[in-house]
Parts: sequence; structure tokens; C-alpha cells
Amino acid sequence: MEVAKILESDFLDILFENKNKAYGAYDLRKSYNKRVLNAILITISICTLLFLYYVISSNIGHGKKTEIIVQDVSLEDIKKEEKKPEIPPPPPPPKQDPPKVEITKFTPPKIVKDEEVKEPPPEVEKLEETKIGTINQEGTKDEGVVAPPIESAGTGKVEAPKVEEDYDKVFTSVQIEAEFPGGKAGWAKYLEKNLNSQLPSENGAPEGRYTVVVSFLVDKNGNISDVTAENDPKYGTKEEAIKVIKKGPPWKPAQQNGRFVAYRARQAITFVVSPE
Repeated sequence: MEVAKILESDFLDILFENKNKAYGAYDLRKSYNKRVLNAILITISICTLLFLYYVISSNIGHGKKTEIIVQDVSLEDIKKEEKKPEIPPPPPPPKQDPPKVEITKFTPPKIVKDEEVKEPPPEVEKLEETKIGTINQEGTKDEGVVAPPIESAGTGKVEAPKVEEDYDKVFTSVQIEAEFPGGKAGWAKYLEKNLNSQLPSENGAPEGRYTVVVSFLVDKNGNISDVTAENDPKYGTKEEAIKVIKKGPPWKPAQQNGRFVAYRARQAITFVVSPE
């Protein structure tokens, strides 16, 4: 290549002087800068799109305010075992008088004049067929029947056997309910601190109240188990409530007649989505 052309030629033209430029290497080297620039622009575009997606998704529900309300739930709506009506005891049998037995009054013998006899003694044959006593009484012949003993008068009431309490069952009503460490105030503070109040807004929930009722078992040692939701308001509220209650610390167990018992508790948690 001439000296004048060298000064005006590109480096690639000098490099590929007297070589086959149509082979492909020449075109690749010549378009290298353009390809690098395109790759950088594509990378920047993808990063920009990902950043915009993150910003938009994190701002879903922007302009809405979410708060959590912890409500106490009574256990009145849990079905309790219906007590069967007690069968009244049968009435006492009617009092029966013992059968009367024929009695003949025995008069001790006394020697007096005939005109002084006021009551003649009974005949000997009659004394053999009747009981001998101090009075005369009509009745049945004495045939060896023994009169039933006369029972003392009672009250006529029969006491039902006492039923002992089953302390191994799960109670829904107790004398002392299970309690979170720190009481109701500590329980409310724990839920408000650990629940993600913005979860409904992040999942696209419209304005409104979303209440989930959670039932859980507190055993005799205060451990929490069998955590279930009785309803599902959607937008992740059910799963969030179950997760937070499951990971909570042990409770103070419930007591019945001075004994620790298993107790089923219920808790209502309301997520309120409102405009700021």
C-alpha cells in the first residue's frame, strides 16, 4: 500500500491488505464497535425496565393507608355439648299398712261370783286359731304370716351420682382463660408489631375492612398448635394471621378447678384499607 493511502486508510484496511476481506473476519472486526454499543444499550434498557417494574409494584396501593385492629372474640358461638335433661327419680311406693291379724283379748283368770263376771273368758278353741293379746281385733286368721317391717319415713328424693370433670378434653369455657405473656395489651402489641399491615394494599385490595378469625389450641403447657382460619378475606390476610400466631411465644395455660387444661382460643384480626 502506498504511503499516501496508509495515512488515509483505516487500521483494518491496513491489517487486511492483500487478504480476503469477504471471508468474514473483516466484517466482524469492522462492526465490533457497533455491536458493543448495541449490547450496552440493550443492557441499560433491561435494567431500566426491571427498575420501573420494582417501583410500580412497590407503589401499588399508593395513596392508601392500612391499619390493623385486634378484636376480642367470645366463644359463645362455638357449639357446646347440650346437656340431656335429667330423668326425675321414680316416686316412692305408696305406704302400705301391715295386714291385720285377728287378735283375741286374754283375760287373766280370777275367781269371783257369777253375777260379778263382766267379761267372760274366750273359748279355748278360739284361742288356738287367733293371736292372744290385750285387745280384741278383727282380721285374718294367723297362718304364720309375718307383717312387713315399717320403714322410717324418708324424703322421697334420690340423689343422682356425681359426674367427675374430664380434664383431658379441650375446653372452650373455663374459669381462668389462657393468657399471652403480658396480658391482652401485650397480645395486641405483639400482633400489631409482627403483622404486615400493608399486605392487603400490596396485593391490590380495594378500600374496606378485611377481618380474619383465627382459632388455635393452647395446651396444658401453654404451647400453641392447630392454628386454623375460620374464614378467608383474601389478599393474603389469612396466611399472614396464621403465620404470626404460629411463631408466637408460649402462653399461660387455662385453668379449671385449679388444674391446667387444654383451651381453644379465637382471635379476630381486621386489616383496614383506607385513603390517606
